[in-house]
Amino acid sequence: MEWLDRLNSALSYIEDNLGSPPDYEALARIACCSPYHFQRMFAYLAGMPLSEYIRRRRMSLAAVDLLQGGKVLDVALKYGYSSPTAFNRAFQSVHGCPPSSVREPGAPVKSFPPISFKITVKGVEEMNFRIEHREAFTIVGVSVPLERELEKNFQVIPKKWAEAGANGTLGKLAARMSGEPKGVLGVSNFDTVTGRGRYYIAVTSEDDSGGFEKFTVPAADWAIFPGKGPNESIQELERRVFTEWLPTSGYEYGDAPDIEVYLSPDPQNAVYEVWVPVVKKKD
Repeated sequence: MEWLDRLNSALSYIEDNLGSPPDYEALARIACCSPYHFQRMFAYLAGMPLSEYIRRRRMSLAAVDLLQGGKVLDVALKYGYSSPTAFNRAFQSVHGCPPSSVREPGAPVKSFPPISFKITVKGVEEMNFRIEHREAFTIVGVSVPLERELEKNFQVIPKKWAEAGANGTLGKLAARMSGEPKGVLGVSNFDTVTGRGRYYIAVTSEDDSGGFEKFTVPAADWAIFPGKGPNESIQELERRVFTEWLPTSGYEYGDAPDIEVYLSPDPQNAVYEVWVPVVKKKD
């Protein structure tokens, strides 16, 4: 279970560096994937964003230090908060009381222990998928930068989709569609060399006239999972891919973008595919 071992090694690194800003690149190197992929896997497995987990662990340990007589300012600095106001806000959001009142009788202090990942075989529902190799193909469309903190993208990306629908971009892209995969694509690409990423709303095409951006999706093997339902259901499918299929599949994350293929745009009954780049585990 090298995959889980690496994720748990990343958790140990987090625990050893709670006083420093999160080093997403270091965590990604330990987990052997991109920072974007690591945060996605973490969120699906832990049920919370990485930044939220780090905040809870910091505040849990901060409460212990305060109960043992630590000064608020010293504890704030220890856990990476240069501003007492920011520390107070973070502490109160976790514990429901300000740090100055921790030692008062009845203060509602909470404890969030460190987590570790293990495999639980559920087998409740079958998962349909296929493995396909695709040579490199070109997409054209519009894009936005991917932020290092994954949850920030959950605000930016939906706005870009709404904008593309309102200003006619989706219709223009659909008219240029040619080749496979067919459908409107949501492509998350994170460059492990530069540490930068972009999210593309695009179609497979060579025609980038009219100011559209062009991007080449590299050749890769893909695990492709079909789905249908309201738009929110694609997130549940992705969660199952990472928590149920990938750990026991014999595959690992490949170095290529994640792709969502929207075959039907109906937001209440969408038809889609989730494309995950994979490589066969070495024996």
